[in-house]
Amino acid sequence: MKFKLIRFLSIALMMMALASTTLAQGDGANAGGSALKLGALAVAIAAFGGALGDGKAIAAACEGTARNPGAGPRIFTMMILGLALIETLVLLTFVTVLIQG
Repeated sequence: MKFKLIRFLSIALMMMALASTTLAQGDGANAGGSALKLGALAVAIAAFGGALGDGKAIAAACEGTARNPGAGPRIFTMMILGLALIETLVLLTFVTVLIQG
């Protein structure tokens, strides 16, 4: 548990440190660049969250199937539905960034 907390905090710290360089204001020559960088950061965060969600969903499905192999097909169906919904959120973030940019 302690390792997971340390890993999460270190990833959050790295994201905050990189956000300052990503969102840094330029000299004004590229006015739309800041919005584009912000959109790229939003997609990166959404993809990171989606990957974490996918991993937890797949791990839970594997554990559930291992405990009750008879429920495997039903667990698989629910896992696929959950993964589709998780990935839809990432794709919606990507489309929103494309529309705004």
